[in-house]
Amino acid sequence: MITATDTTFTDTVLAADGPVLVDFWAQWCPPCHMIVPVLEQVAEERPITVVKLNSDENPGVARDYQVMSLPTLILFVDGKPVATWVGARSKSRLLEELDKALTPVA
Repeated sequence: MITATDTTFTDTVLAADGPVLVDFWAQWCPPCHMIVPVLEQVAEERPITVVKLNSDENPGVARDYQVMSLPTLILFVDGKPVATWVGARSKSRLLEELDKALTPVA
């Protein structure tokens, strides 16, 4: 997984090729730590870049995207947020949500 900061967010996420899933987290947040293995597996199984951003250390981006609870996952495609999920989730649920968000509407 890649780590982003307020300074590197534009290059790491908004200018990236392909979908990027940003995990807004904090050290003090137990559910944030629980979801890490799920995110690692998703990154291996799907053509998606997973980026972690510590909200306490980088409040600018969290504020810009109105992150109010942790963990918050935001899926970006072509530099635009297309889906947001709040809270830890199982691998199967996250994969289902990602597949739905990334499937073009007919």
